[in-house]
Amino acid sequence: MAMEEEQTPPELRYLSGLGNTFTSEAVPGSLPVGQNNPLVCPLGLYAEQLSGTSFTTPRARNLRTYAANKPMDGCSLCNADGDFLIVPQQGRLFITTECGRLLVSPGEIVVIPQGLRFAVDLPDGPSRGYVSEIFGAHFQLPDLGPIGANGLASPRDFLSPTAWFEQEHHPGYTIVHKYGGELFSATQDFSPFNVVAWHGNYVPYKYDLSKFCPFNTVLLDHGDPSVNTVLTAPTDKPGVALLDFVIFPPRWLVAENTFRPPYYHRNCMSEFMGLIYGMYEAKADGFLPGGASLHSCMTPHGPDTKTYEATISRAAANEPSRLSGTLAFMFESWLIPRVCPWALDSPCRDLDYYQCWIGLKSHFSPPAAAVDDENE
Repeated sequence: MAMEEEQTPPELRYLSGLGNTFTSEAVPGSLPVGQNNPLVCPLGLYAEQLSGTSFTTPRARNLRTYAANKPMDGCSLCNADGDFLIVPQQGRLFITTECGRLLVSPGEIVVIPQGLRFAVDLPDGPSRGYVSEIFGAHFQLPDLGPIGANGLASPRDFLSPTAWFEQEHHPGYTIVHKYGGELFSATQDFSPFNVVAWHGNYVPYKYDLSKFCPFNTVLLDHGDPSVNTVLTAPTDKPGVALLDFVIFPPRWLVAENTFRPPYYHRNCMSEFMGLIYGMYEAKADGFLPGGASLHSCMTPHGPDTKTYEATISRAAANEPSRLSGTLAFMFESWLIPRVCPWALDSPCRDLDYYQCWIGLKSHFSPPAAAVDDENE
């Protein structure tokens, strides 16, 4: 089912909500009524359960950038290790899963749960973006705390696919299975996308980041990036995330007598930054869409020299300003990621990244009395 570049993906229907228990039938009457495993299923189908948590569960992490130059024609992937969070930066992704199909554009994200088979077509030709893989947890909405009932990402804006299936004969169809960090493959003569109907709450979903409702300070100082969390994957330690997915969307900056760009920081969490479009507010140049930066645990980082000097000398520093035409994101984790040799040896690696801070000069101006005391 490869999709040619000039073809337009079909109009798709979605189910709205995050964590909901959905029911979807590609053929009416194909789900059993009142039970999951009748002696004979409607329409002669087989019943199968896909469990994303242990049976008794109450009601790490791997980062990579992808570049895809051709669709997954005649093959699909199943990740037995964990969930994928995919962030397209260039080119749409037409994703077929066992639950149905999703069209994901730059500016949207998609989550593919552990164990679900999927295939990706490229309706716009070559594509690129970012992928985070988490182990041992699933993504959920962050608690809102004092924000209240509404704000940040709304559950109603998450979209899951409706049932879709194909019956075509596929000799030599390949299933690639990721298991324990290794890839295995097997072939079969039929498509894995043969689910006529399904019900449950363990499903893939996408989210349009333009629907995010950001919060910010309205008088003074700079909020922590946690106020921009879209999704979080928790650990057993309260308040500590295996992975937070955070965005920096267009928004108003109004804090008075405040350094408005992101502050200088050393963090016990590791921060992987990416830029989907526009310019990042803390880097005047050198950080381009499709690029990425990694500041591991307790590595100092912050605005570059140009950004700092321009901000502190701005005449209208207290005037409200709108940050427009930009969308950056961050994967933040309490784990320390290891950088693979492929990335360390890449010709695209910026070996002079540290130079963006070299020009930072001392503005320290002690009181005259303090200088006199020191000279005595």
